[in-house]
Amino acid sequence: MFGYDWPRVHAMFVAFPVALLPIAVIFDLVGLTRKSEPLRRTGLVLLIIGTLAAGGAVLAGLQAGDAIDHGNAIHHLMEEHENLGLFTLGTFAIVAVWRLLRDRKMGGMERSAALALSLVGLGFLVDTGYHGGKMVFDHAAGVTNAALRAELIDRGEGHVHAPGEAHHDDHHEGPGDPHEESAPADSHGHSDAPNPAPHSHPPGTPPHRD
Repeated sequence: MFGYDWPRVHAMFVAFPVALLPIAVIFDLVGLTRKSEPLRRTGLVLLIIGTLAAGGAVLAGLQAGDAIDHGNAIHHLMEEHENLGLFTLGTFAIVAVWRLLRDRKMGGMERSAALALSLVGLGFLVDTGYHGGKMVFDHAAGVTNAALRAELIDRGEGHVHAPGEAHHDDHHEGPGDPHEESAPADSHGHSDAPNPAPHSHPPGTPPHRD
């Protein structure tokens, strides 16, 4: 339906479970330790919304996997990312349904068990995000081959800073780089640059200092 836009839809959905599910677990943890019903209820609401958003992220991610250009490296990472995303969704879905059915009847031990399962879900969530980040930042997942080729050409041409423009990178292309400084010389005119390669004298040359 969205064609190549699926990766962007996936990125949009991902922001919600990444933000809401950890906050939900924090509310549950504080609510359990302080025996606060309002905090636990807030945590449950955030858990449900975050789980629904995780479901949307997984569905969009499955569509995105068929839409992006990729090679073997992205393919293997994508499979791991998908599996971890399903584990994350499944874990939090179990906790959400468990809480919806049992929240009013839960004792301390049962709430602790639900919280422990939520912490397992957080572990899956972090690992899912790690694999997704590797795909995007290490392998440019979601960038078309044509766009990637154009970007590499553009980077290879370098760039020029306007007078007074601040910059923080040291990678500028081309000879005569204005940012490249020669090694300073000492008071005797000697430079800190590496010594030149040694040379030989023909036979019979008078002794002298180089």
